[in-house]
Amino acid sequence: QVQLVESGGGLVQAGDSLRLSCAASGRTFGSYAMGWFRQTPGKERKFVAAIGWSGSTYYADSVKGRFTISTDSAKNTLYLRMNSLKPEDTAVYSCAATFTSAVPTTVDEYDYWGQGTQVTVSS
Repeated sequence: QVQLVESGGGLVQAGDSLRLSCAASGRTFGSYAMGWFRQTPGKERKFVAAIGWSGSTYYADSVKGRFTISTDSAKNTLYLRMNSLKPEDTAVYSCAATFTSAVPTTVDEYDYWGQGTQVTVSS
C-alpha cells in the first residue's frame, strides 16, 4: 500500500508560480511511476504530468513548457512546479502512483491516489 498526501495549493494570480508536493509513505521501494492529474467540477480527471522510475517524463500539451514534474527519492516526495499559471489551470490537483516500469498517462493505470489540493488562478 502507498499513501499519498498533497500540499502546496492555493490562490494565485495569472502569471504566478506554485510548487505542489506529494509525500509518499508505505511501500515506497521498487519500480513505480507517479503522476499529477487535475479535475474541475463536473469534468473528468485529466492527465497533467508523469514521471517514471527511470526519470522519463511526460506532459500534457496544455502544460508543456510551463510545468515541471520531479521527485526527491530521499524524501519520497513528488513535485510539480507550475510557472506562468493561467486561469484555465484552476483545478483540484491530485497525485497518483503505481508500480510499473512504464510511465502511465491515464487515470485507470494508477492504483494509489492522494486527496487532492486546490489550485485557483485568478485573472
